[in-house]
Amino acid sequence: MQYQGSVVSSDRDVKNTSSEPLISASKAAATVNILDVEIDNLSRHELLERLADKGGVVVTPNVDHLMKLQDDAEFREVYDAVDYRVCDSKILMYAAQFLGTPICDKISGSDLLPWFCDYHRDNPEVKIYMLGAAPGVAKVAQQRINARIGREIIVEAESPSFGFEKNPDECATITKHIRESSANVLVVGVGAPKQEKWIVNHRDAMPNIKTFLAVGAAIDFEAGHKPRSPEFVTELGLEWLYRTMSEPKRLWRRYLIEDMPFFGLVFQQWLAARRDRKVARQG
Repeated sequence: MQYQGSVVSSDRDVKNTSSEPLISASKAAATVNILDVEIDNLSRHELLERLADKGGVVVTPNVDHLMKLQDDAEFREVYDAVDYRVCDSKILMYAAQFLGTPICDKISGSDLLPWFCDYHRDNPEVKIYMLGAAPGVAKVAQQRINARIGREIIVEAESPSFGFEKNPDECATITKHIRESSANVLVVGVGAPKQEKWIVNHRDAMPNIKTFLAVGAAIDFEAGHKPRSPEFVTELGLEWLYRTMSEPKRLWRRYLIEDMPFFGLVFQQWLAARRDRKVARQG
């Protein structure tokens, strides 16, 4: 695989100042290009404010997403169709710094869900439909989030069957449930790229939904069904290692084989940018 693209330059509560953006969003580039994926360079506060104002579809690119995007044309089309692509990974932040275009904040799906709920704690107009996780897990997450927030911010939680995205009848039933609910926010946590594709392919069937969040394993974490890595592990960029050790059969191939070419591709992008700068100086 070779880089071919152009070069363009809770305990984790949103109010936790220990996890503030590393650089001022106002001084950062509007987007950062890594492997031909434009990542919106927003702070968590900016994203939450924009979603409160206009809503939109949010995806959270990480190394695994960027590697899948190299070969999955449908996933690439989905990424082009969403409103916000925000950095889910410390490793992407390190890569962006290496490329000379630093990203101001890490906004993972696992953090975005509790931050979003905290942000709208006192806004009764925001109501969330949660879709994902194994049977019964989403209901537990619903109960725990509502208890923490102090109101019924999660109005419904549903766990779809395995392979539901390939069953038109089940998809139609799910979208009907969402339309008939009082929700105006949809949280989907069924893994990438399934969740992102499902949101983009079905959002027109849910006109009552203003904001769509693709959050990966966040529902499992909120339910206490899967362990979240300690914050210091995440801050070091080692959450992938913690998750591999927690679920080795499911994740070892993703992190240790499929995602490893990322580092070589980023280096190729750096070399291409260096070469372009040299040519520009000589010209």
